[in-house]
Amino acid sequence: MDLSRFKKAPKNLDFKDLVIFENENYVVINKPPFVPSLDERTADRSLSILKLAREQYEDIQLCHRLDKETSGALVLAKNSEAYRHLSMQFEHREVQKEYHAVVNGVHDFDSVSVFLPIAIVKDGTAVRIDRQRGKLAETVFFTLQKFARHTLVRCIPITGRMHQIRVHLQCLNAPIVCDPTYNGDYIFLSQIKRKFNLKGETEELPLIKRVALHAHSIHFRDLDENLLSITAPYPNDFEVLVNQLVRFSS
Repeated sequence: MDLSRFKKAPKNLDFKDLVIFENENYVVINKPPFVPSLDERTADRSLSILKLAREQYEDIQLCHRLDKETSGALVLAKNSEAYRHLSMQFEHREVQKEYHAVVNGVHDFDSVSVFLPIAIVKDGTAVRIDRQRGKLAETVFFTLQKFARHTLVRCIPITGRMHQIRVHLQCLNAPIVCDPTYNGDYIFLSQIKRKFNLKGETEELPLIKRVALHAHSIHFRDLDENLLSITAPYPNDFEVLVNQLVRFSS
């Protein structure tokens, strides 16, 4: 199924509307899906989070990245000292990030740790498990809510490799919904709602049109060593998906 026509950045995006926390050192935003963190190496470089941020703050820097389709908490530093301070926390694995994902299948994850090395494939667009040449990666998973055919999962990445959560969930036979790269099936209302009728010859579209992964919260220390804990609310598409599962799955 080709969903490319739906995978477009919101129009007239204002960086200020994305901000969920700000002080003299950091800005934390709730990144919308389909907006890259950095400028992409494509002909269309019209929009990225960093470019939007620098329209408001001249010297701001991204402290980490989120995949283009992933929504949620993303931290930017307003000065070089703040950037170095958070970079050291990332290096020493002192930053705690929590993601929420809707996955295929019904699963009981109670602090299930996946500790498998990851290597980037040749074209750089995906990763695979590679026990010989891969870089160490670890993710811990918890079940938040089970539905008839799907599960809402809390994901705690200990390391920060590319596509780590996605490929580790695939290893648990719990690929993320709408993630065909890692064998994640689409989710349709007709799968979860009884007596569902599609009008005429209309094509049924998935309930979510992107990888169902959201960076729900992040915890790190400010320059004064006080702990900052910021939560990013679900964006509309992810919230609708979860609400529909709650409503129709039993």
